[in-house]
Amino acid sequence: MRRLFGSVRARATLAATAVVAVALVAAGAAVLLSLRANLIDQAGTQAERAARNVAADLSGGTPYTGLELDDDEPVQVVDAHGRLVAATEHLEHISGTGVTEVKPQSPAGGTGGTPGAVGTEDPDDSDDVAAGVDAAGDTPSALEPGEIADDVRLTAGSATIDGKPADYRFAAVEVEVPDRGTLTVYAGASLDPEQGAVGTAQTVMLVGFPLLLGVVAAVTWLVTRRALRPVEGIRAEMAAITASEDLARRVPVPDTHDEVARLARTTNETLAALETSVERQRRFVADASHELRSPIASLRTQLEVAAAHPELLDLEGAVEDTVRLQHLAADLLLLARLDAGERPQNTRFDLAGVVREQAAGRTGVTVDAEGVEVAGSRGQVERLLANLLDNAQRHARSRVAVAVRQAGRQAVVEVADDGTGVPVGDRERIFERFVRLDEARARDDGGAGLGLAIARDVAVRHGGTLTVRDTTAGGALFELRLPVA
Repeated sequence: MRRLFGSVRARATLAATAVVAVALVAAGAAVLLSLRANLIDQAGTQAERAARNVAADLSGGTPYTGLELDDDEPVQVVDAHGRLVAATEHLEHISGTGVTEVKPQSPAGGTGGTPGAVGTEDPDDSDDVAAGVDAAGDTPSALEPGEIADDVRLTAGSATIDGKPADYRFAAVEVEVPDRGTLTVYAGASLDPEQGAVGTAQTVMLVGFPLLLGVVAAVTWLVTRRALRPVEGIRAEMAAITASEDLARRVPVPDTHDEVARLARTTNETLAALETSVERQRRFVADASHELRSPIASLRTQLEVAAAHPELLDLEGAVEDTVRLQHLAADLLLLARLDAGERPQNTRFDLAGVVREQAAGRTGVTVDAEGVEVAGSRGQVERLLANLLDNAQRHARSRVAVAVRQAGRQAVVEVADDGTGVPVGDRERIFERFVRLDEARARDDGGAGLGLAIARDVAVRHGGTLTVRDTTAGGALFELRLPVA
């Protein structure tokens, strides 16, 4: 189970299904509420229509017993004193109208109104009605005789007719009847259609929503599988590359323009960079072994000869080989630290002062420097400048000129010699490790080919650049640019 829901496809399917489920529930609730409200409004309209029909009959003088009341819908007629004067036949129970009586009340010994009618007016109240004041002394109605009120009161309740209980929407309408005063007609409309429609809608949703969610989940699962198929291909190829250690292989790039295709291209770029780095590391190890073998072999030979013939010991040569080994070991250690991503320190120092220190004591080297501060590792920058000066002196005929200036937000150091210069095709190659342009040059004179590589790496680590071009006199001019502190 954990493995199943640990996949992107399963999580995407689950998330899409959950979102659709929430949306369906919200939409279903809104539909049910809207449907219920509309059906209740229709029931209210129907109840109001029935109440106004009865009120119209009363305003026309129809006696209580002559009213045509629907046997299936509850109707009550209440006078101004709250007495039930007419009601639907077989009405057994009612609530929600404010009048719980279900049988009309007969007046106490009078026949006012229509002879023989049930619930006619009390003769004792006739004078009050004629005088415009009801028996309770209330303020007379604002309606004109025969007028039906425009306002309607809607309430919810229930009623039982002929043993059948049901919920109803009741409408109350007032009517002013001559000789009877203000009457209130309560008419109800059944809510069974509303309840049936809402119940049917709920049933449809309870059945349809799970089916729809199943379809959404299946479609999402299939679409996600199709979308992630290239990712699986990339994963499988990466696993094969890891197992075979063949960095020349590349992952397949899908013929699309989406994120997966960009992922595949980025992965191939990473593999290419890794292959280059590994190959560079292999060459570095091979070249370092080769460079170390010569001075070690020479030193061993001298020591063996000295052991057998002490008088033949070349002490000066042994010291030179030892110093060369020391410098080479220091260069290799610095390159290893740079390759490991060692960050330079953030120390501020005067670049012109460092240049003067490195140029001091060197024959044929002139310095024209203005003060400019940079930030970084003073030791690494000193090593960079020393390598540039060593290289310039090695190739110069007679002199080396060093200039330091500020150009905008950059400090510029130019080291120029009056030698033969660097061919255009070799101006990037000379910054590679263990590269010497003059392979016939003696190793003692030409060095190990690491000085310019170290200088370029230090410049890049400090956010700068190191390039080479020709001087006007034809020699080489190395230009170092570092950000100003």
